[in-house]
Amino acid sequence: MGPFIRVRSPKFTILPGEEKELVNQGVYGKALCEYLTDKLRNRGYEVPFYCCEDWGWWVELSGFLFAFGVCIYGTELEGGQLDLYVTDGAVGTRQWSWRRFRFVDTTEAVAKLHADLIAIFRADLEVQILGADLDPRFIADEAV
Repeated sequence: MGPFIRVRSPKFTILPGEEKELVNQGVYGKALCEYLTDKLRNRGYEVPFYCCEDWGWWVELSGFLFAFGVCIYGTELEGGQLDLYVTDGAVGTRQWSWRRFRFVDTTEAVAKLHADLIAIFRADLEVQILGADLDPRFIADEAV
């Protein structure tokens, strides 16, 4: 996995009925999944689905030569607000591609996704970026 982005927003609270979808108690993030599904589609990503996993929430991204998506880890704060961490779902800088039957480099896709996520969050005045990996390969303009 690549760099993490830590965000908070009154938009991203525990949704009604979300508790029933959780694989592990206390691992929230469905509201952010719904938000990112829409925002990433607007940026040209193919987003066929999102789902809850045992470690958090997953937003699937298709159209890549490797399994790829957005991982969301959320813990509840007072008042139902969530402390959320977002990262890509690539495992390392090389991943096996069954389509190509070889390893493929994930660096470019990870960098683009990270930059797009930062841009999505920066464009929304209701979303606060609390921290992010400041590696210059992943953040093009000003620092967070």
